[in-house]
Amino acid sequence: MKSTDKPSKNFLTRSKVAIATGLVAGVMGATLFASGPLFADSATVNTSARIAGSLPDLTTMIKNNRSAVVGISAKHSAPKLGQGFKGNGNQFKNLPPGLEEFFKGFPQQPRGYDFGNRKREGHGSGFIISKDGYVVTNAHVIDESDDVTVSFEDKRELKAKVIGVDTLSDIALLKVEANGLPFLELGDSDKLDVGQWVVAMGTPFGLDYTATQGIVSALSRSLPKDTYVPFIQTDAAVNPGNSGGPLFDLDGQVIGVNSQIYSRSGGYMGVSFAIPSNIVKNVTEQLRTDGKVSRGWLGVGIQGIDKSLAESLGLPNTKGTLITSVSPSSPADKAGLQAGDVITKFDKKDVNETSELPVIVGNTPIGKKVAVSIVRAGNNKVLDVTVEKLKGKDDKPVIAALEKGSLGVAVSSLSDEEKADFVNKNEGVKIEKVMANSAAEEAGLRSGDIILQVGGKSIESPAKLKATIQQAKADKPLAILLKRGDQSIYVAVHLKS
Repeated sequence: MKSTDKPSKNFLTRSKVAIATGLVAGVMGATLFASGPLFADSATVNTSARIAGSLPDLTTMIKNNRSAVVGISAKHSAPKLGQGFKGNGNQFKNLPPGLEEFFKGFPQQPRGYDFGNRKREGHGSGFIISKDGYVVTNAHVIDESDDVTVSFEDKRELKAKVIGVDTLSDIALLKVEANGLPFLELGDSDKLDVGQWVVAMGTPFGLDYTATQGIVSALSRSLPKDTYVPFIQTDAAVNPGNSGGPLFDLDGQVIGVNSQIYSRSGGYMGVSFAIPSNIVKNVTEQLRTDGKVSRGWLGVGIQGIDKSLAESLGLPNTKGTLITSVSPSSPADKAGLQAGDVITKFDKKDVNETSELPVIVGNTPIGKKVAVSIVRAGNNKVLDVTVEKLKGKDDKPVIAALEKGSLGVAVSSLSDEEKADFVNKNEGVKIEKVMANSAAEEAGLRSGDIILQVGGKSIESPAKLKATIQQAKADKPLAILLKRGDQSIYVAVHLKS
């Protein structure tokens, strides 16, 4: 590019619900609106597509699976006057050299005006993964929502409970109260090959149940700020409204969740990215069980190795990842890893590219001792590392939807420092956010309050709070023991009926 040329303003749009409505700012997105599936009596049938000549016949596969694709509507309270843009400020930081210009110019909608009780509403796609109503979508589709509605193909709409949100993988798990629903099977994304036919389904621009086809263009793509997802790249058309929708193989298996596009205009330009189904399986299982996702942590800064750097370090090739820093008291520090070491294997898995290590470490069970193969000053070594839990980044508070019997708070686990003065150090969760018009707001609960007990039962985790609230009766007040500052107080809460 000549110095006089203006750089093109390409940007990665992360399907962030309804560009025109100015939904949640601060996440590079391209969200997909959608409606959803019929209440069928039988589970979705996965049938191999017929091959007509050299092209696949997709009609049967689409008919058999479209009823399990749903629309997601997420309502957000308008920010108060003067609140302004709420992005985290990290959208365009720490990008690889030369990519800064590609991530500028995303058309964020203005925020900061509150006209009464007006709510902003955005739309995306999702799909059912169990007959009893568990639904998968993108985390950015329902981010900071006050309530979420799932719409089906027969035009029914049901309020959804947010079971859990994992921002690092951009996956959210919802639950609607229904049974006998059609559902989709999650396939094995590790078996994908470049050139394989795929079909994306969702509601781009509000056009119900749009299906687009293409091929797998590349595998294990690493994108800025998404180090824990080895994306599937496809050329299937994905546009605003497709976010959270399924990416199918020809057998009707979901092999990915449509999440991002690379674009100059904000619309489709031939490059789309999906979260692999094997990542989705792991994340949804943890969200269903614990309401959050735990990942392994090594505690190193890393970078790639080019030919010149390999030569300067005396390496035979560019395979591996170079350690640039080691966090004090981290698993890497305890194991003796040093800046300048090159990691070539982790837990018997080859590390050829820098993007591979975070995914491997993140999927390693907490507390597992693994062998790490390194090259140090030209010599091969193997060190044992005990993987610890990645803290902070993946502990997205669990937000209870505003529905019957809900409390209406977002809570997070307490740190060891926050529990230091507690008599019972296993007790307590912290309120991160109180939903508008919720039972918690009406009872006077505040952000920063620590919930110790509910109805006389100790609360040790967000999952325990959720289960306790679900079991409580809405016909009488519920006593909640709080720690607010230095004081402990009881508050009577009337759950929404």
